[in-house]
Amino acid sequence: MADSIDYTVKPGGRLTGTLRVPGDKSISHRAVMLGALAEGTTHITGLLEGEDVLRTLGAFRAMGVLAKGPESGRLTIQGVGLRGLRPPAQSLNMGNSGTAMRLMTGILAGQAFDSTLVGDALLSQRPMQRVAEPLARMGARIETSAGGRPPLKIKGGQTLRGVDYPMPVASAQVKSALLLAGLYATGETCVTEPAPTRDHTERMLQGFGYAVGVNGARRCVRGSGRLAACDIDVPADISSATFFMVGAVIAPGSDLTLEHVGINPTRVGVINILKLMGADISILNAREVGGEPVADIRVRHAKLKGIAIPRAQVPLAIDEFPALFIAAAVASGETILTGAEELRVKESDRIAVMAQGLKALGVEVRETPDGIVIRGGTLRGGTVDSHGDHRIAMAFAIAALRASGAVTVCDCKNVDTSFPGFAGLARRAGLGIEVK
Repeated sequence: MADSIDYTVKPGGRLTGTLRVPGDKSISHRAVMLGALAEGTTHITGLLEGEDVLRTLGAFRAMGVLAKGPESGRLTIQGVGLRGLRPPAQSLNMGNSGTAMRLMTGILAGQAFDSTLVGDALLSQRPMQRVAEPLARMGARIETSAGGRPPLKIKGGQTLRGVDYPMPVASAQVKSALLLAGLYATGETCVTEPAPTRDHTERMLQGFGYAVGVNGARRCVRGSGRLAACDIDVPADISSATFFMVGAVIAPGSDLTLEHVGINPTRVGVINILKLMGADISILNAREVGGEPVADIRVRHAKLKGIAIPRAQVPLAIDEFPALFIAAAVASGETILTGAEELRVKESDRIAVMAQGLKALGVEVRETPDGIVIRGGTLRGGTVDSHGDHRIAMAFAIAALRASGAVTVCDCKNVDTSFPGFAGLARRAGLGIEVK
């Protein structure tokens, strides 16, 4: 595979037809993890076969878990039970995936053996102290590199104790890491979140027969239970669908339906925000699959207006902001985002990198410590650097639908971590995208 991949996207066009984007990345990670730790055989369909999820699967294979697939989204896992993992022969490489590293830290903290988690250059710059510190309160021994960054060296054989942890910052990854460690702890582990975050871990634990106490913002598990294997149908990823939603909203003549998309209440901030901006979005055929709500989403072109994004919606759309910034760039008036400092510690500093790219395309932008102010206008063609961030690469590819000239997006290789086949699916929908 080439060391570097760039996108060149022709200006204009529209998105039409019916698409199904790949499976939800967050749910795919958790399905592999809990399937491996369950007793019995778990059958997964709709699995995202992106590099991030394959890293998670590879880590469990390195710890003795047998799995068949994935093939066309199907994966069969022979679970080994909570105590059945074996010591890996070498470090476990999580690639670019912050989700995999943080959740695996919670699982590995409860094992009898030592382990080390490493990642690529981008992941190695991401903060892990926010997971290591509360796990240490439970009795885990985790050594981080300078600044609380990977690699993480996890000492096995520790006795974990349940804790009652009020989270200082809303983070589904931190919450999930603590709940997963809580499966191995004595007593009860409780996490209270300051704002709602995605609840896939809680839903899936219950799907595997593990009791989770839910009381408002508080989530609790007791240790010494067991996970029972089950069948999981992974919904299409709303984060991946977002690029097509935004593209259809901003491109005149667009009428696009996205099938079988997960509409978990903790993930629909992007729909709520786009509707506040004036988007024409219809939720069709709503239903529940394996404990997760799904629906078909129809999106048609509409004229957008700038808004002050409600703070309550920020945690519900944290991964979708790169695409939402493109919507803001073509809306009339100003869009103001606050309370989103979390964006500065994602795969890149998404506030800074998006601001840089938007300015390159002629958009008036002002950064703030916890957000951004975007004045909508006309997008021109140009070249932007994604800084290896998959969501930024896809966001600027979609921007070309309203640009006056071609848009070249550099450093797009990491798109495969979350959305393998993005360029082909986008081309099918009507985007004039070339991969070089």
